[in-house]
Amino acid sequence: MSVDAEGYGFPEHQRTLARLIDDIRILSPSGVERAAQGWDRHARLHGLESIHAAEKAALHAIEKADRGPAWDEVRRNLFGLTESGGALVSWKAEHGEIGHKAEDAAFMAALGLVAGNLIGKEQANTLVRPLSEALPWLLPEENQPA
Repeated sequence: MSVDAEGYGFPEHQRTLARLIDDIRILSPSGVERAAQGWDRHARLHGLESIHAAEKAALHAIEKADRGPAWDEVRRNLFGLTESGGALVSWKAEHGEIGHKAEDAAFMAALGLVAGNLIGKEQANTLVRPLSEALPWLLPEENQPA
């Protein structure tokens, strides 16, 4: 196993739900803020319409492929980490508008990973792009250092 540019122990460029959940668990309050900024930036630049179109395509593909129960489980886990009474401290610290935007970014990224190759690459990238502001491994080709 190699270590990626951010120093994580996951194989380089591995885009998995396990990695996403592990990273959300350790995201700092400033990481939550970066995710919210990513949501603002990409919703504004590309429009919420493109995010919602990609979301709709992903949900349709997930249901068609009988991955609905898997998506429900991922949503429950994310909700437990970000919003429930047992939410992580960093998410509690950024509760409110910032936390909700970051949570939207996290849910869309998870949806993109669950849908995987069931949707087009650009649709998947549209879903993960906002959270890639905090977790650059989600789109390594777009987040290379200059």
